[in-house]
Amino acid sequence: MEREVMEFDVIIVGAGPAGLAAACRLRQLAKDAGCELSVAVLEKGAEIGAHILSGALLDTTALSELFPDWKERGAPVTTAVTKEKVCLLTSAKHAITVPSPFVPPSMHNHDSYVISAGDLCRWLGEQAEALGVDIFPGFAAQSLALDEEGHVKGVVTGDMGLDANEVPRDDFEPGIQLEAPLTLFAEGSRGHLGKQLIKRFALDHQRDAQHYAIGFKELWEVPAEQHRPGEITHASGWPLNGRASGGSFLYHGADRQVMVGLIVDLDYRNPHLSPFDEFQRMKHHPLFAKVLEGGTRLAYGARSITKGGLNSLPKQTFPGGMLIGCDAGTLDFSRIKGIHMAMKSGMLAAESAFEALRHEQAPARQQPTTTDIEQRFKASWAYEALSKTRSFGPALHRMGTLMGGGWNLFDQWTRGRILPTLHDRVPDYQRLRFARDCTPFAYPAPDGKLSFDRTSSVYLANTQHDERQPCHLKLTDPQVPVRVNLPLFDEPAQRYCPAGVYEIITTDDGPAFQINPANCIHCKTCDIKDPSRNITWTPPEGGSGPNYPNM
Repeated sequence: MEREVMEFDVIIVGAGPAGLAAACRLRQLAKDAGCELSVAVLEKGAEIGAHILSGALLDTTALSELFPDWKERGAPVTTAVTKEKVCLLTSAKHAITVPSPFVPPSMHNHDSYVISAGDLCRWLGEQAEALGVDIFPGFAAQSLALDEEGHVKGVVTGDMGLDANEVPRDDFEPGIQLEAPLTLFAEGSRGHLGKQLIKRFALDHQRDAQHYAIGFKELWEVPAEQHRPGEITHASGWPLNGRASGGSFLYHGADRQVMVGLIVDLDYRNPHLSPFDEFQRMKHHPLFAKVLEGGTRLAYGARSITKGGLNSLPKQTFPGGMLIGCDAGTLDFSRIKGIHMAMKSGMLAAESAFEALRHEQAPARQQPTTTDIEQRFKASWAYEALSKTRSFGPALHRMGTLMGGGWNLFDQWTRGRILPTLHDRVPDYQRLRFARDCTPFAYPAPDGKLSFDRTSSVYLANTQHDERQPCHLKLTDPQVPVRVNLPLFDEPAQRYCPAGVYEIITTDDGPAFQINPANCIHCKTCDIKDPSRNITWTPPEGGSGPNYPNM
């Protein structure tokens, strides 16, 4: 197929915090050096911020490094944390506030801000465009462009106008091939291309298996008397105790808005678990209900979280490019913070890329080397933060909330210098036990006031897909869901998916596996948790998916 080819000096895949910070830093360096540098950013969402979802608390360290005058520039970072607490939910009705001395240092947030990550990315996009970056929203990088040696030379965007059988319709438009000496991949957690790159170049050699969680978030508008701007709460225990590891949060933002969410680690063992229903159940706890009652739910979303930390961090460079941000796994899970880490990752990659391009003496457009990104990262505060908390996740996985929390508290008090490094080398999908060996859970019906069903929730995610396009959720073997997953695991996809994409339906020929791709909110959980490794998430047509207003 004939494709249009566009050439740039650097291509960045993904307009999240990492990608936009990298783009801004590249153009800043070029401006300071008085040289030209063309930078293109591809974003699969319909607009910048459309697919961005995070809690979110922002540590402004990286933002201040990138734009020291961010306040004067009008960054949407205005609600400082004024009060914080950590609670242990001991039952459906009771909670214990953990005394501050017993809260791990990484969980203190007195210098952070309650923000909308989507709004921050929209603002970063404005800064990038002002610096001369070309941003292309609605263009999904579908595949890698490789040279004769198998090195990355860019990406190919997805074709538009294919029917369900991948036959061109009358409105067909072929994707565009974008080429550059360097391509930075900033797709976020469980990036479609990042996953391929890790495998192709063995970037995870001698690393622990990567680990993930699914994070749920709802945005509520609450009565004024229940709103306390800047107050934040983190909690663990109920409803997950004995079922999974994870935790919950409640953040009071501006304009009578609060953010409520639940994080469920995807190493859970019982295939009957429904993370979505655990989240709905959680909101009935008095800790949350007293804030949410009488309020209005404005938005809903869910997203995978890459949480393996330093032990699981892959090599970040390969011939022709780099992995940055959550595509690599730079989130500091001990702080439940990834934005500032992703931004710093992008900025370091930009500095490495700029030096490589600037000093490359080979013929034009030949790929330069970027070997110094690893050294830059290890010399940064981002690496130091991940190094101090490298055992955080494994401790919780292996010992549970109380024992693991005690381990982490002592480990952080001693700055990671006394206790040995813990590892968790078992991938999350291998943790599931057979359904026959596990107790099913009975979840209460939603009340429509604090708890809701999947259908009404997906509606609030504003997700849209042209239903004529090919299904973007690919099955390696279409028979596996019914032949293997259903008898062994009661097909967990119908419960771990937060959007009702997967169903087991009854037909004249027996049970059948039905995929509803139009519901997909691009969380990637199916790509992570399917016990048969049979589902591959791929990008649908550019612009498809959720359209979060300010998540």
